[in-house]
Amino acid sequence: MITALRILLISVLDIYWWVILAAVISSWLVGFGIINSWHPFTRSVLRALYALTEPLFGPIRRIIPPIGGLDLSPLIVLLIITFVRNWLAIGTFF
Repeated sequence: MITALRILLISVLDIYWWVILAAVISSWLVGFGIINSWHPFTRSVLRALYALTEPLFGPIRRIIPPIGGLDLSPLIVLLIITFVRNWLAIGTFF
């Protein structure tokens, strides 16, 4: 039972890793004017990505604000996800 739960958590973390990557890339595409954020479909995708990532990015941004226009919160969340995923994959619990 614990193994199945670990596999489920690892899968959820992997999916969330890709969601964060999609949010970062989409923010770059909007920032450089490559995609139109006023299109209804694009707007709904951007809102969904924002709703999925902002609960973790917001508290990190309060602790570490953007430095010179560079937001480090996605990088920190990706590092935390990688750490937790590897910890779950090894299976060593305290």
